[in-house]
Amino acid sequence: MRVFDMIVDERRRAADLLDGLTADQLRRPSLCAGWTVHDVAAHLTTYLRFGQLKIYTAIVTTGADFDRFNVLLTRRAARLPIEKIVATLRRHAASRTTIPRSGYDPVLTDVLLHDLDMRVPLDIPRDTPEERLRVAFRHLTDQPSPGYAMGDRLRGLRLEATDTGWMHGSGPVIRGRADALLLGIGGRPWAFDHLEGDGLALLRSRVLDRTRRGVVGRLMAPLRVLASPPPRDRRSREAGAPGTR
Repeated sequence: MRVFDMIVDERRRAADLLDGLTADQLRRPSLCAGWTVHDVAAHLTTYLRFGQLKIYTAIVTTGADFDRFNVLLTRRAARLPIEKIVATLRRHAASRTTIPRSGYDPVLTDVLLHDLDMRVPLDIPRDTPEERLRVAFRHLTDQPSPGYAMGDRLRGLRLEATDTGWMHGSGPVIRGRADALLLGIGGRPWAFDHLEGDGLALLRSRVLDRTRRGVVGRLMAPLRVLASPPPRDRRSREAGAPGTR
């Protein structure tokens, strides 16, 4: 299956999930700090239309402070009732918005992380297809897009997914199920109680370090992607799930 088709399916699945939630469930805190499940749902709609224009606007108006820009967009989108959010997700599930010169891998990664952000605190499990998790794992460990603010988070660490056999890097080990590992490297503190290994304390300290990069450091991240993008085959709408090592 193409990564693009995975994205379309994931958006529709998210809409189906949200369509069945109660008002209490929608008010529940998600794994995204400061956001409810309703907020995460709203965030999933924010780049479906005019997405690349919004990305360039964030670079120009906030000095590539995507966290700040996402908060502003999500706050506005979250004013809508869940019925309209669900309708937007379904209507624009096939949106072709991508991160400039990055293809669809970061888009699928974002949708998968936010699916877990909602499902985990609601205790609504799901067996996410391994090939989809693999796309996100490879994206975050190989050449993550600037919006993930990964920095040197994974430097000198070895990651091991106990249920899939995925491995990455060298150094002190962090191991656990693929979904927990993805949440941990994606910066969700919840994951630290569901992972183990000698490298876990270092990853936790890096994630919890709230030191923010200056505007020059933030601007360098998208410039690096523009200058040295992922391989052309990963940026194609025909791209499928990559292999792992």
